Amino acid sequence: MPPMPDPRDWFLSRDERGNPATRLDEAHPDAAFTTGNLARPLVHGATYFAELRRCVEATGEGDLVWFTDWQSNPDQRLDDDPASELVEVLGRALERGVDVRALVWRSQSGLFGYAHDEHRDLGALLQERGGDVQLDMRVTRVGAHHQKFCVVRHRDDPTRDIAFVGGIDLCHGRRDDALHHGDPQSIHVADEYGERPPWHDVQLAVQGPVVHDVETVFRERWEDSTPTSRNPVRRWRDARADLDEAQRPLPPQAPPPPEVPGADHAVQLLRTYPVLGAGWAFDFAPRGERSVARGYTKAVRHARELVYVEDQFLWGHEMSSVLVDALQENPGLHLVAVLPQYPDQDGWFARDPQVLGRLRGVQRLLLEAPDRVAFYGLENHAGTPVYVHAKVCVLDDSWASIGSDNFCRRSWTNDSELSAAVIDRGTDGDRAGFARRLRLTLAAEHLDRLDPDELTCLDDMDDAGLLEVMADCVDPAEMFARFAASADALEAWHDGGRVGERPPGRLRRLPEPRLPLARQLLAVPGYQLLHDPDGRSLSMRRRKRF
Repeated sequence: MPPMPDPRDWFLSRDERGNPATRLDEAHPDAAFTTGNLARPLVHGATYFAELRRCVEATGEGDLVWFTDWQSNPDQRLDDDPASELVEVLGRALERGVDVRALVWRSQSGLFGYAHDEHRDLGALLQERGGDVQLDMRVTRVGAHHQKFCVVRHRDDPTRDIAFVGGIDLCHGRRDDALHHGDPQSIHVADEYGERPPWHDVQLAVQGPVVHDVETVFRERWEDSTPTSRNPVRRWRDARADLDEAQRPLPPQAPPPPEVPGADHAVQLLRTYPVLGAGWAFDFAPRGERSVARGYTKAVRHARELVYVEDQFLWGHEMSSVLVDALQENPGLHLVAVLPQYPDQDGWFARDPQVLGRLRGVQRLLLEAPDRVAFYGLENHAGTPVYVHAKVCVLDDSWASIGSDNFCRRSWTNDSELSAAVIDRGTDGDRAGFARRLRLTLAAEHLDRLDPDELTCLDDMDDAGLLEVMADCVDPAEMFARFAASADALEAWHDGGRVGERPPGRLRRLPEPRLPLARQLLAVPGYQLLHDPDGRSLSMRRRKRF
């Protein structure tokens, strides 16, 4: 068991956050994080949606349900019950007197494949029932609001307050479970994933004082004086639909919830906000904020044994440099990354820029430490690739993060993002600790350590049971070897024509990304301008600073 980490060593200070305009840390002026929290990873969209519904349905008059999203579908079911559609669950809360508000990215035109119309529909439906919705386009010209979180606060019992932070949108395609058969309300991604794409994702549930911080993130965006859109036509249409800036004032913010008895998770919120441009800036982040990039960079420097990443992208030179530097400085450090087997879009025009981004990120790491770096994809037991949408990082079983950001320039500089970094201050030899438990829980699924029908039992398994099931993966170097052996066995079974019993495990080795030079050159504009844009100021770009 690693020594108990000191959060002040791993987390950013208020000055290191680099955004003096924010009031995010005002409730705890001596530190840029809170303690006394309980953090629980919710693996899979089905797990998160079921808990979200339970929490929202338990709200009453005077309570708050506030959420942000990159994409929301009004008819997305939170479970198999027809009455669990998102707009119906929120509508019933409004009927009970709950304050329901949403900050949803307006999105670019639906002509480009975005859910522009669905967002307007969600806003209109909630407004009709008494909710308050802002369709938020305070982004760069190729940016997005990518935060996906929900705050539930209770007027009369703050011990029940809870927030959810992570990468799971309240939309079609996300409600998958451990069997990875996909969401019944499916979406289309690349053809390799089939008609009902399997989906791997993670959300974090937090209770305790940090809920106040998550609420503050919502309040800062909601109360910001910057118009929600620079487009006068959109503002006129919003005014006609009551989707304008004339929102009801927010109620006074309640004090932070009390610390959770018996829990001692230190939690720091990390964010990205871009520099919007001349004459257009956030009140709470006039020069943007890049604490996601800064927080990861600082924490990775402490890693000595294992960097475990689950990510949708892992693109680009600058992001991989953080990991390359760590591998160079620590000869015993290993890196395991679980990524999508294939980009999420078909066609060379959309796919080549994504392949280029991965090539720029992955190739440097393979060249730096080929024996200490491993990249994997996932497949379900039918052999269908699983789309990895999770945004998880675990460092030496000490620091862990779950959020909306990916390892790419877009997430670290250009889009709005929110992630939560967690350090378990109560870790000892008899407990798995938050970071270790998260890593071993994910590894147990990928290695098929339980019967598929019992995989959800891992959420409730005690530390002793989990450590027993995953005894040969507790040591980071051993897990590196177990992943390799499992992937190699499955690869051999596929190469042999799938004859005989399928080996346990879901890991597939990712081949080194390749793209002919001519196509690389053609892909550069799309990669730099659309897929992985830079939201920093020109001076920060020149200095290569975050």
